[in-house]
Amino acid sequence: MRVPLSWLQDFVEVTLPVDELVHRLTMAGLEVGDVEWIGSDWQPDKLFVGEVIEVAPHPNADRLVLATVAYGQDQPQTVVTGAPNLRPGDRGQKVAFAVEGTELIDAYSETPGTMKVLKRAKIRGVESAGMVCSEKELGLSDDHEGVLILDPEAAIGQSLQNYMGDVVLDIELTPNLARANNIVGMAREVAALSGQPIRQWPPQDDFLTGPYAAKTSYTAVSSADPQLCARYSAALIENVTIQPSPAWMQRRLRLAGMRPINNIVDITNYCMLETG
Repeated sequence: MRVPLSWLQDFVEVTLPVDELVHRLTMAGLEVGDVEWIGSDWQPDKLFVGEVIEVAPHPNADRLVLATVAYGQDQPQTVVTGAPNLRPGDRGQKVAFAVEGTELIDAYSETPGTMKVLKRAKIRGVESAGMVCSEKELGLSDDHEGVLILDPEAAIGQSLQNYMGDVVLDIELTPNLARANNIVGMAREVAALSGQPIRQWPPQDDFLTGPYAAKTSYTAVSSADPQLCARYSAALIENVTIQPSPAWMQRRLRLAGMRPINNIVDITNYCMLETG
């Protein structure tokens, strides 16, 4: 089970250094097989949260655009990109922005993990000294179809390392520890091992009252064997538009090892991972 510390911190304050936390979990039977440091090699003075303030057509190429990005340093930069999720007329997207001299993963190399240094270049006659980055160039996944779109609330100019850096613990759970096979369950274990209180979240029962509770004609739930399944509940949610999930949810799912699909699939997986 992959446990991002940023997600765990929703339910318990992690006060122990990572090495000490790993030791205590392993000694308690929750063996940590691996620790992944997300963004530890990102250069804080070269990789920033940027905001797209304009996207214009490239004068000499139909499949390229000119993206002008504000990133909290000096003046906004205009860079050339072929990302299909940035189109002329777009504005306001928060992106990962790399300046000249940034060391990134070479998305076009046949050897995985090959690094390159971003250099100023002329692309079809237009000079470009920076880059809006994909997940692959940042080492987050193999996705190179478009640039990484960040949460709209991300602060412009913040280093990407501070914004997205994380630590993911890969816990090798045995079958007798199924109670810990979710974020809340792991938070209980960490709380017990560190002496920190569990952070409670407000009940959501109000969402299941009112007119929705009376609509029983749509579905019915019964237990074929009440001794084996004492309770099973269902809720009806209407007027939902299928669309991408928020950036923060997609990021957490990826850190936990799941590929985001759409809001309906993702919220199902998210609740499963969080609560079991």
